[in-house]
Amino acid sequence: MTQRRILVTAALPYANGHIHIGHLVEYIQTDIWVRFQKLRGHKCIFICADDTHGTAIMIRAQQEGRSEESLIADMREAHVRDFAGFDIQFDNYGSTNSETNRALCHTLWTELRQGGYVSEKPVTQLFDPVLGIFLADRFVRGTCPNPECRAPDQYGDSCDKCGHTHSPADLINPVSTLSGATPEIRSANHLFINIEKLHGFLEEWTQSGEHLQSEVANYLKGHFLGEALRDWDVSRPAPYFGFEIPDSPGNYWYVWFDAPIGYMASTTEWCRQHGEDFATWWRDGSAEVHHFIGKDITYFHTLFWPAMLKASGFNLPTKVHIHGFLTVGGEKMSKSKGTFVQASTYLKHLDPAYLRYYYASKLGSRLDDLDLSLEEFADKANKQLVGGVVNIASRTTKFLGGKTLCEAYPADGGLFLFAAAAHESIAEAYERCDYQTVIRTCKELCDRANTYLDEKAPWTLAKQPGKSEEVRQICSVGLNLFRQIVIFLAPVLPRLAQQTGELLSAPITCWEDAQSPLTGTPVANFQHMLKRVELKQVQAMIEDSKPANAPAPAVGQAAQPDANAPSAAPQSADGPEALEKEPLVVDPCSIDDFTKIDLRVARVVSASAVEGADKLVQLTLSLGGDLRRNVFAGIKSAYTPEQLVGRLVIVVANLAPRKMRFGISEGMVCAAGGGGQEIFLLSPDSGAVPGQRVH
Repeated sequence: MTQRRILVTAALPYANGHIHIGHLVEYIQTDIWVRFQKLRGHKCIFICADDTHGTAIMIRAQQEGRSEESLIADMREAHVRDFAGFDIQFDNYGSTNSETNRALCHTLWTELRQGGYVSEKPVTQLFDPVLGIFLADRFVRGTCPNPECRAPDQYGDSCDKCGHTHSPADLINPVSTLSGATPEIRSANHLFINIEKLHGFLEEWTQSGEHLQSEVANYLKGHFLGEALRDWDVSRPAPYFGFEIPDSPGNYWYVWFDAPIGYMASTTEWCRQHGEDFATWWRDGSAEVHHFIGKDITYFHTLFWPAMLKASGFNLPTKVHIHGFLTVGGEKMSKSKGTFVQASTYLKHLDPAYLRYYYASKLGSRLDDLDLSLEEFADKANKQLVGGVVNIASRTTKFLGGKTLCEAYPADGGLFLFAAAAHESIAEAYERCDYQTVIRTCKELCDRANTYLDEKAPWTLAKQPGKSEEVRQICSVGLNLFRQIVIFLAPVLPRLAQQTGELLSAPITCWEDAQSPLTGTPVANFQHMLKRVELKQVQAMIEDSKPANAPAPAVGQAAQPDANAPSAAPQSADGPEALEKEPLVVDPCSIDDFTKIDLRVARVVSASAVEGADKLVQLTLSLGGDLRRNVFAGIKSAYTPEQLVGRLVIVVANLAPRKMRFGISEGMVCAAGGGGQEIFLLSPDSGAVPGQRVH
């Protein structure tokens, strides 16, 4: 197979809000596609960044009394953490507020200017006289101007009640949602890009059948390409948080100009880190560029963005993969109903594998909306994942744990060859983003494997004398069928793939692993891979997502705690699993033994992955003043370097230095958990400072 060079992007999340389960449809879909391409042996990089500019960021920063840079830095940290929690693995995650992005904006702007695509003309907008800014449509509300409607409290561009579209200036009694002031009508000069000059190119590109889903191509032809394309307004007057346009002082590039260029800036950062040439990805026609987006931003990615790339001489998208929206229980996500679930809230209650699997089971190659039925969600997790896939391993490993698979693969009635023959059709389904077909095929293979085990019943044979070899053969078949299915599901369930590699002493590294059974390899003792979903867990997540509804104190009266009321921890359901896995140490230690260990608060000054090490991250720790320690920590599976810089940790400061092939480790950071993704760094409460001793 010829190795492809594939650059993949997902839409840049806006730095004005947290990641929620609606966003995750796209990022999970994209991550699955990237993992599949890498498993096939292609050179594929997954590029993303935070979208950081615009009025909304500026206003929020002002309301919170801090700089825009501080706001977007905090949100970036939260975004990276949430994505990592769902096993979404970017090759580079940047920011549109970078000097790299500014430089690329200049490059494209210069090309557009020289090509004669830029013009200037006055724009009349509503202006907030209190804040001194022009108001975007979403910052104006008023009475619908439709004489047959007149619904109050409607946005500046359309009416939710009657569907009427209008400009903010058409609203009756308009009000600024930012200050409450009555807006004024004012004019300012804006810069525009004339994409009508590229009408012929855009018609050819969008209608070729190669780059867009057919329904998207038809939509563009019917709604936009049948008439002259409107000039695109790409500037905003000061004040505005963004990049000032170099040849138009006082004007700033609109967020939708610099945001897609952020794909290129993030690629540049990756190239610098890996010694690659940016031009081989964005100017060399042999590289593929794939964008994954939601259907709400189709217009920008299928008309404006290709026009900008064409006019400035960069690679055009090979394909724009567009998906539908998420509903929950057939309705829009709702904060009041608790169905507007943030990623961080989900992770407090449920395993990310469930949502990755559920979304995959629903995602096809079209733009259909995806509905999350909470009952179906639990049912699929329990019946298909736990009771189907993982059940094959749990039923067989108990007889082979600590032993080895058969030296020669036993006869299985053609089951392994049958599944191996499906690998190309499964690959084709992944390629076209038809994940529901992948899941359906794997479920059928899983049913076949479980039927085989039901018929052979190794649990019954194991009780009979002289049947141990037959049991070993049956279980060797079962574990190979399990591994084969997990290989097919590896892009969807990367943690399960890693666990399977550890169980069978053979990491899953490529798609072709599904073509050959394992023989003679050691089998580890079975560890829980996935547990059943309890509906009470799902309900707890929903309740946790509802807004707080405690009664507010009377105006002018602060709520006072009862000084005599006993304090109590919230109710929790702490299971015995962790303690069973790592029992308490029987031998007691004295206080003198404990004081020999010098535990200190330290701050992570820098962090980086260790080349050639699968688990290690190299940390530079500050213990206060000029004292620094170099520590290698086996936490790479749970933390990215970006998540670690700046946080406080607990370090064993008097541990004897250990020489490793990567360097000297001068301590050990403390963490809980059993390893893999279950690593949780210990951190002190706020107020602790580097150098303080832990007593």
